[in-house]
Amino acid sequence: MSSDPFIACAAETRIPHDAIRDRAYDLWDRHHRPDGYELEFWFMAERELKTERPASQTGNPVEMS
Repeated sequence: MSSDPFIACAAETRIPHDAIRDRAYDLWDRHHRPDGYELEFWFMAERELKTERPASQTGNPVEMS
């Protein structure tokens, strides 16, 4: 793997916006629909989805050393 942080960022997992939106709505709804936390739920949803999806589903190659 490259030690260049810019290359690492470019290879970051890409999650479709509609999947993030749906997860964020679900999280917001389960937390009793608080006002003013849109970004927090968006980022929480994005983190959850990234950890759930293996690299093969997102198009990122898995490096073997």
